[in-house]
Amino acid sequence: MDNLLFLKECENDLKQRFEELDDIAFYNQEKVLKAFANNNIALRHFYGSTGYGYDDTGKYVLNETYAEIFGSEAAIVSPLITCGTHALNLALTSVLRPNDLILAITGSPYDTIIECIKGRDGEDVGSLKDFGVKFEQIELNDDKIDEELTLTKIKQLKPKLVYIQRSRGYGWRKPVSVDDMELIISKIKELDKDCFIFVDNCYGEFVEKREPSQVGADLVVGSLCKNPGGGIVPTGGYIAGTKRAIDLVEKRLTAPSVGFEVGSYEIGYRLYFQGLFMAPSLVKNVIKGAYLIGRVMEKLGYEVLPSSKERSFDIVKSVKFNTQEELIKFVQLVQSISPVDANAMPEPWDMPGYDDKVIMAAGTFVQGASIELSCDSPIRKPYVAYFQGGLTYEHIKLLASKLLDVYGK
Repeated sequence: MDNLLFLKECENDLKQRFEELDDIAFYNQEKVLKAFANNNIALRHFYGSTGYGYDDTGKYVLNETYAEIFGSEAAIVSPLITCGTHALNLALTSVLRPNDLILAITGSPYDTIIECIKGRDGEDVGSLKDFGVKFEQIELNDDKIDEELTLTKIKQLKPKLVYIQRSRGYGWRKPVSVDDMELIISKIKELDKDCFIFVDNCYGEFVEKREPSQVGADLVVGSLCKNPGGGIVPTGGYIAGTKRAIDLVEKRLTAPSVGFEVGSYEIGYRLYFQGLFMAPSLVKNVIKGAYLIGRVMEKLGYEVLPSSKERSFDIVKSVKFNTQEELIKFVQLVQSISPVDANAMPEPWDMPGYDDKVIMAAGTFVQGASIELSCDSPIRKPYVAYFQGGLTYEHIKLLASKLLDVYGK
């Protein structure tokens, strides 16, 4: 069958999913536009500052705009936050103190943050464990938060912070929806209103009409090289949440005596505002592309998560392969159709922060930006490729056609 005809059939199969995504994107675009108007975004907010960064109006208004969009009391958005892992670590170290307990209720956190929490055996690396913070985790039960066990542990252990990871990391599981978060957060707060609810929101922004901060989360954390950066933000991260939590984050980001009063960025903030404005539409197209890739691989006989019949609550599509060689070939195909470094041939390597060798395709304009077409995987069983991103739907569709050429024969 002709590739374009095959892809058209896949798109017809996904018509209901695509209509749902159009509705979500329209809602979120309106929400973003209203926030821009309410915060009187003007050209003056695009200019940067130097030195201490006093009277940096762009910085402050960007924070306020994020807070409105995320439905939170406050927010910090900063190019001084280097990546998602840095943002997560910053938020955790801001609110936790010696002898406090973290209770992760969605299984083990992502590979790069777990070392920040649990450290390395026999080494002092400045992890939370090194400072006396304790950690326990509860596994998901059939891809759902185990409500009964969670509430029992809350009563027994009285954790200072409950950790929720929205996306799957390198696990074969579905992401957690905001509706599911709302249910468990409300019950946790009934038991302990002072317990911090922490959400790793990476890959989840603008996927639904609500963010976790709108259903009671105290700290919602993500990277600007993913969804909210709109594919054009060069660096940075955000943390949105309650004022009591964000006040502590400000003091940790810089120093207790100055908080977010200092901090300059001479390049300016135009891309931060513009990327945020573009994010709802970009995220919609990314998820449409992920569904298309997933549907193609389903028809070729591969297991995909979430399936084309299920709603997606992040931008990631997991594809399970039978062998290591099949997995590596898939990742290399993604690299080969990238706009940058298309001639590079990714191979598994010992990437910092990971226990297993990792293969990563990322021919991106912004280094490592996983809102752009990218794919990565640890080399371990089960052999799962984690596909995400794409600045245009057409780019992702071209990849789908290439997959048919290779896997359809």
